[in-house]
Amino acid sequence: MKIAVIDLGTNTFNLLIVERHANGTYDKLGSKRIPVKLGEGSINKGFIAEIPFNRGIKALKEYAAIIKEQNIEKVIALATSAIRTASNGLDFVAKAKEEAGINIEVIDGDREAELIYYGNRKAVKMTNDLSLIMDIGGGSTEFIIANSDTIIWKQSFLLGAARLLELIQPSDPIAESEISKLYAYFDQQLVPLFEACKLNKPLELIGSSGAFDSIVDMMAGEYDGQELSNHKTEHSIDLKKYFPLSEKIIHSTYNERLKTKGLIEMRVDMIVISCLFADYILKQLDLDKLRVSTYSLKEGVIFNIK
Repeated sequence: MKIAVIDLGTNTFNLLIVERHANGTYDKLGSKRIPVKLGEGSINKGFIAEIPFNRGIKALKEYAAIIKEQNIEKVIALATSAIRTASNGLDFVAKAKEEAGINIEVIDGDREAELIYYGNRKAVKMTNDLSLIMDIGGGSTEFIIANSDTIIWKQSFLLGAARLLELIQPSDPIAESEISKLYAYFDQQLVPLFEACKLNKPLELIGSSGAFDSIVDMMAGEYDGQELSNHKTEHSIDLKKYFPLSEKIIHSTYNERLKTKGLIEMRVDMIVISCLFADYILKQLDLDKLRVSTYSLKEGVIFNIK
């Protein structure tokens, strides 16, 4: 069966097209990502502004044309934080159906975290030991404590990079006072995570795709390592090398980041927030192991089709 999965994220609409086999495996036929920045200028105000609203519909019309051209048998389109928290989110869903012919399902944070787990579990070799999975989106960040068998705990927090960027409105480069403000906000918002980790004691952090993909590619650019490839779904990050690179990124200007090897332009504005967030979690929870999964929600959807 040829399946198209569209992940309608806050920053990016991601399309994945696969041929899924009866045994649950699949062959990737194509993928595309369009930066729509749905939350631009209004994400913390609870609605999708007109310009990003129209950008999102335009992206879906482009995807609809690809889906028609490739004779896709099944289309699954899932909307996450930006659309589910927007007062005009259902207007967007209706417009997408009217103009692009795409039926969108708006999922809650629990379902999003569950699908992220399914994707990560296929990408990364997990064991009976507990891992903390972290997926930094634009509108929300999901945390999942799990092992190879099951999810122990999960929660979605309204701590996406786009929300945090608008909240902090950092200088260029970010100031120490702004970093302190961000970390104080994490301290306040992440109490449920700290309590869950104190109880369950995960041994490592697994970074789920997105910004963590950029970390893999920036590490490759900085240290002549292995970049992302279609054949490798798990990457181990040397934290002794990662932290100096993260420090460099955090204190860089926008123009300096534009020249950073391995950093794609669509992540230049939010990578500072993402690195600060990842660093905060690693240090606060005293985790000394970081792996990156190149799979996330889209792949989780495919592996979870009954």
